Amino acid sequence: MSNLVAIVGRPNVGKSTLFNRLTESRTAIVEEKSGVTRDRIYGKAEWNGVEFSVVDTGGYVQGSDDIFEGEIAKQVLIAIEEASVILFMVDVTVGVTDLDEAVADILRRTNKPVMVIANKVDTPVRIPDAAEFYSMGFGELHTLSANNGAGTGDLLDALIDKFDPEVDEEDLTGVPKIAVVGKPNVGKSSFINAITGEERNIVTPISGTTRDSINTRYKLFGFDFVLIDTAGIRKRSKVHEDLEFYSVVRSVRSIEYSDVCIFMIDATQGIQKQDLSIFYVIEKNRKGVVVLVNKWDLVEKETMSSIEYEDKIREQLAPFRDVPILFTSTITKQRLHKALETAMKVYDSRTQKVQTARLNEFVQEVVELNPPPSVKGKFVKIKYATQLPTHAPAFAFFCNLPQYIKDPYKRYLENKFRERFDFEGVPIRMFFRKK
Repeated sequence: MSNLVAIVGRPNVGKSTLFNRLTESRTAIVEEKSGVTRDRIYGKAEWNGVEFSVVDTGGYVQGSDDIFEGEIAKQVLIAIEEASVILFMVDVTVGVTDLDEAVADILRRTNKPVMVIANKVDTPVRIPDAAEFYSMGFGELHTLSANNGAGTGDLLDALIDKFDPEVDEEDLTGVPKIAVVGKPNVGKSSFINAITGEERNIVTPISGTTRDSINTRYKLFGFDFVLIDTAGIRKRSKVHEDLEFYSVVRSVRSIEYSDVCIFMIDATQGIQKQDLSIFYVIEKNRKGVVVLVNKWDLVEKETMSSIEYEDKIREQLAPFRDVPILFTSTITKQRLHKALETAMKVYDSRTQKVQTARLNEFVQEVVELNPPPSVKGKFVKIKYATQLPTHAPAFAFFCNLPQYIKDPYKRYLENKFRERFDFEGVPIRMFFRKK
């Protein structure tokens, strides 16, 4: 396991601002409002050649009746368990509060190194005000301004001294990245919690619970990949809060950074316009896709068989119909393992390389079977083809008159490609160039 730093504290002390500064990103949503961060958000940081992971947590609130705050508290406790070092963040402008004491009480029970960070020391005048935090009994105190960066260097010097030098950083190069995407409340977080066997992501009946994209390394049952749970993507006309707008943007970015998308739809609602919008984002970014029809346990089987339902989905997803479709339930755990197997199969298909000799034998065969139609008395001759060195499958066909290759013939070639080579769930591109 890599060195992991957890930032914890009560709401609105600046945890997400510090997270963004350490990771040199804008991964965590920052607003002048408490309770914005709900799940744990992971990022990478580096200081003086030492790499480590950082996790931002929601503000800890004890004994709250709010459904979200109760779930946030669970997430904070999980982050503390996972961490190598804990940054306990407090607000120098407010001083020690009852909530700070509640967090401190939890941290005193852990044997992990705890560093108290007095934030919002924007000017040297505020440094003496931080002295009252020594009363919590954690020893050394660090002052900084997460907003303007003052004191961050000294904090990082002290932080990396607390790392175990024998811990190797986890290398994710070449590890498949699978994003779980879909509309709000289709069961994305429940899916991840079900397959990991942990309550890693917050699940409530309220749509829009997940606001950030969360990465989970999955190494079980012979699998090894990174799972990304994303915020539900809504129609733009329904995105009123700035907060939700950022969540939607982050979901789209998660699709861009993934290799394969597990695209979840609600079996009780079917594919709606917003589902298609998400599917088109996946296709546009040329990602592999597996369609999961979730909540299948709630559908009356007498009125809708899986074969009829599947045919209907393929019609709606046309022209990209060659996608695997599975019917699942996160409650009964029906076919969840099969979903992971299928996602990995799609990943293998997306990364496969077809040998040029084999490719040209195939092209010659399908062209002889059905040559390109003549245009204005001129005949198109496809000389040879090659696979391009791109992340997603792309092929270049060299011919004498590429401008005369029409869409119906391109579709013919693509269909034959899919028959011969296994590209199920993978968008492929074809380019026609002059020899």
